[in-house]
Amino acid sequence: MSRQQRRAPGELEAQIMTILQEAEDALGVSEVQAKLGGDLAYTTVQTILARMLTKGVLIRLPSGRGHVYAPVADPSGLAALRMREVLDQEPDRREVLSRFIGALSDKDGDILRDLLEPQ
Repeated sequence: MSRQQRRAPGELEAQIMTILQEAEDALGVSEVQAKLGGDLAYTTVQTILARMLTKGVLIRLPSGRGHVYAPVADPSGLAALRMREVLDQEPDRREVLSRFIGALSDKDGDILRDLLEPQ
């Protein structure tokens, strides 16, 4: 990829996450690299996987002399994880949740009410 064709921030992570979520099993660095296509270096893919591991969105499992990677959750679970991480960074959780709920669409508000009602 030339300088003018650089990926947007987070785009490579998103592509890798999609590859891992669609895979039947955990994948190694070279497998992810091959599925990405293009001319990304092995070390570039390895670095991105390590960053994603540090962020807590992937797990790494031993496999032979190396490792394989898999997502910690499905797409909905990852979105919930990101929401919880943002909430954990804020000192006034009540205010953040209040504003979040206040900004929900009517449809999303109905879904939230349904989820909070005792079964």
